[in-house]
Formats: sequence, structure tokens, C-alpha cells
Amino acid sequence: MIKINKFLTVTIIMINYLIYEGKMKFKVIITYDPDYEGYVVDVPELEGCMSQGKTMDEALANIKDAISGWLAVEKKYRPLENHEPREIFLGEVTV
Repeated sequence: MIKINKFLTVTIIMINYLIYEGKMKFKVIITYDPDYEGYVVDVPELEGCMSQGKTMDEALANIKDAISGWLAVEKKYRPLENHEPREIFLGEVTV
């Protein structure tokens, strides 16, 4: 759990869930959003690639679609470099 301020707390649910898109694996960050009352998923390796869902299963299904769309646009406008999964470090800071 990461407390941003006295009003906002973000809970990191999972960070090492791998999504398979063809032969590519992507690490995703899944957080629960209490205002949305659902899950928000971010793909740090694909800038701007995010999705959400009311359940974790729905959020993961939606991020697979978002990844497919992101890759299709990337392929159309510029070749995707060799994808090398990168390490993601998650920490907690108290302010």
C-alpha cells in the first residue's frame, strides 16, 4: 500500500503478471482505484498503454486488447524494436 497523501492511498495488487501477446511478454502494474471501484492496469514498457475494469479479470482482458491496439499502431507507423522485458522496481516512500 502506498499512501500518497491523507486522501489518496494506492494499493499495488500485483506487479509480475505476464501478458502474452504472440511471443512477447509484458509486465503490468495493477492498482485498485477506490473512486472507480475497479482496477487500473498500466504497461510501463508501452508508453501510454493503460486500461481498466471493474474486476481484475475484466481489467486483464481489457489490457490485452489495449496492448494489441498499441502494437498495431506502433507497427503501422514505426517498426517495434526488439522487445526486451525490463526490470521494474516497486518501492514505498512515506512522506
